[in-house]
Amino acid sequence: MYIKDYRDLPVEASGVDGLTVRWAINASQGANNFGMRVMELEPGKSSQMHQHDNEHEIYVLAGGGEVETDGSTHPVSEGSVLYIAPNEPHQFHNTGAQAMRFVDVVMFPIILNK
Repeated sequence: MYIKDYRDLPVEASGVDGLTVRWAINASQGANNFGMRVMELEPGKSSQMHQHDNEHEIYVLAGGGEVETDGSTHPVSEGSVLYIAPNEPHQFHNTGAQAMRFVDVVMFPIILNK
């Protein structure tokens, strides 16, 4: 069993200004099929528009904003859950006054910025 406070995990460079990533669960804990990240997007910042071969599921823990896909935007806020299909282009925008924190579950291997 593996138990850890996410705030004790190292912050990894995301390559996107204002976006931090903490790998909560990955292969180093023995996970072979799925990984879990805790991500924070600062107010007024956006992720890159991207897509990847695997689906992923997201749960918004705090804050809010919008997720953009295929030219349309959808509001998200604390408590929102999202399913992003394989190869679906998507981008997050934090339109709020606080960091948007979310859990992102991805299948291995994850290929970003396709």
